[in-house]
Amino acid sequence: MPEVTIYSSMMCGFCHRAKQLLKKKGVDYNEIDVLFNPGRKQEMMQRANGRHTVPQIFIGDEHVGGCDELYALEREGKLDGMLKEGTA
Repeated sequence: MPEVTIYSSMMCGFCHRAKQLLKKKGVDYNEIDVLFNPGRKQEMMQRANGRHTVPQIFIGDEHVGGCDELYALEREGKLDGMLKEGTA
């Protein structure tokens, strides 16, 4: 299973929603709170092609996007495959 990383903030409702879906699926994820680690926000923006809002979610090295994109992958039936193999 590829590593899942979510850049987030405690005050972000979309972050909570994305983490809720990942928890429901039994996914262990690496959470990086950019509010408490401001230097990591630059890292997130580089990895996410300049996107500066949270959450930004990565499965392995693949940038999934934010909460809406994560739920879209779930609706399309692609998320489980990505979580198992690291590809859509």
